[in-house]
Amino acid sequence: MPKPRLIFFWCLLLASPAAAQFGGGAGGAGAGAPAAVEKPRFRDHVMEQGGLSVRREVGDKVVRGVRIVGNRQIGTERIQQLLRTRVDRVFDQQAVLADVRRLYEFRAFRSVQDSVVDDGQGGVTVTFTVEEYPLISQVIFHGNRAMGDRELRGRAGLAKDDPVNDAAIESTRRRLLDYYHGEGFSLATIESVVGLPDDPNAVVYRINEGPKERIAAIHIIGNSIVSEARLKKVIASRGPMFGLGYYIGNAADMEKIDGDVEVLTAYYRNLGYLTAKVDRLIEYDKSGKWLTVTFVIEEGPQFTVNEIRIAGNRFIDESSLRAGLLLTAGEPFNGTRMNTDVNDITYSYGSLGFIYAEVEAEIRWIDSENSVDVVYKIEEGDRWKVGHIYVEIDGEPNLMREYTMLNYLDLVEGQFIDRRMLEMNRRRLLRSELLETNPAVADPPDLRVVPQDEEDFGGAL
Repeated sequence: MPKPRLIFFWCLLLASPAAAQFGGGAGGAGAGAPAAVEKPRFRDHVMEQGGLSVRREVGDKVVRGVRIVGNRQIGTERIQQLLRTRVDRVFDQQAVLADVRRLYEFRAFRSVQDSVVDDGQGGVTVTFTVEEYPLISQVIFHGNRAMGDRELRGRAGLAKDDPVNDAAIESTRRRLLDYYHGEGFSLATIESVVGLPDDPNAVVYRINEGPKERIAAIHIIGNSIVSEARLKKVIASRGPMFGLGYYIGNAADMEKIDGDVEVLTAYYRNLGYLTAKVDRLIEYDKSGKWLTVTFVIEEGPQFTVNEIRIAGNRFIDESSLRAGLLLTAGEPFNGTRMNTDVNDITYSYGSLGFIYAEVEAEIRWIDSENSVDVVYKIEEGDRWKVGHIYVEIDGEPNLMREYTMLNYLDLVEGQFIDRRMLEMNRRRLLRSELLETNPAVADPPDLRVVPQDEEDFGGAL
């Protein structure tokens, strides 16, 4: 019997404008923020509030029956496992529409239609009419020599008795082609065909592998501030390992080589060489199977930071934000420090209840100077408190089970929500081993933030 699936709904209340303006500012260290709340254990909090508030479904009709029509190859029980609309549950039209989408995503049905019949006595019968794809009779690989059938089947993701779905067949073709290219067969081509004269449901992949290409050598030129040896550790492409063998780890992957161009460019710009350019040259030997890759670097000047600006902040004052910045004016630009500053500012707001705060770093060029201004643009959003905490568990209602799950949480109702704490609680639930985490069985446990209107909060603030 599968474990119950748990979903936490954090129904949060937007703090009033007056509450969001107090203090005059706060920073990463909490300057100007409200004093820390001494949090009791959840069981104590529940008892003080007179018990646990658990949400139940609401609606005026009940599902009396769920029918599956049109299926011949896929069992009714298997289809019903995909549905959230079930007998004796409150009828929800949005859940029915979600079930239709879920059946399409199953990739076994050409079409799915739903219908609802009201019995006039407070109940409804929901019918899902499906049209199935035919099933694949066999998957054939033709023309492959370097790669065996068993190797290709393991990567295809398509097999006998899977639906003859054009999207799935094309996805497999692309997956196999990417595999060939990654193994050094950059000229490989694959064509998919459905049907043979005596077998209309067979899927055939016609493969033209071409030669396997290997990297004979990698050169980097134009670099002056970083050694070639260091840059070769940054990129993903590798030449032959002379100590272990001339044919180990050096298959030529053109997509990986092009990615190395982007990696080297980002590496230089991260060090302040914001106009650095990187190109690559490829030379083949006479056999066409061995190639030499040369990365050509144009470093350009190193830029310095002229000024750092902060825009859009209202709740946290600028001096508090500046106190935690790693990037400083007058020093060479550093992309790693800039990105760290963005994350720190975002989490500083998140720890004070601004869980939707967004921070963006904008680089502004200064004419005729090798320097830039960096502007941290802040969208604070609204400040949120925890209003109510609800539990939704698949299966029969069980108060003790809900109580146990809620006891895993650190946040309590009425407290400003902390973004770090929210993520920590999510990880704690996943590691608890009390809930089903296999997506093939049930949706894994999760925490969801659901905004709640102020009038629904009951004046608990």
